[in-house]
Amino acid sequence: MNIALIAHDAKKELMTQFCIAYCGILSKHNICATGITGKLVAEATGLKVVRFLSGSQGGDQQIAARIGYNEIDLLLMFRDPLNRKPSEPNEENLLRLCDVHNIPVATNIATAEALIHSLERGDLDWRDIVNPKA
Repeated sequence: MNIALIAHDAKKELMTQFCIAYCGILSKHNICATGITGKLVAEATGLKVVRFLSGSQGGDQQIAARIGYNEIDLLLMFRDPLNRKPSEPNEENLLRLCDVHNIPVATNIATAEALIHSLERGDLDWRDIVNPKA
């Protein structure tokens, strides 16, 4: 699966710790992330992370484009709903695209853990349900 990571500034450490904790699962998948989040995760875990621009420079839009082309299977976007900065990515477009393209998305650690455990069990092979093979 292709997994995208985005974290607001106040949640970058949490995303890094999450990826350290679930490095074994994440290592079996393709990971991409916005710039600084990707750098922090790669340095902390040793995972190969394809890095896009930082969110404020359009990295979130690069991920959104890949969602639109069905190149992302799962989005983990840790957002800080209490202390948003104008320069942080606008999640409304990303969430809408995930809904349109049936992409599982987690916006907090509780949902991310539920999704990562489902991924480990193989429960997220939903594309076969939506688009059954002939």
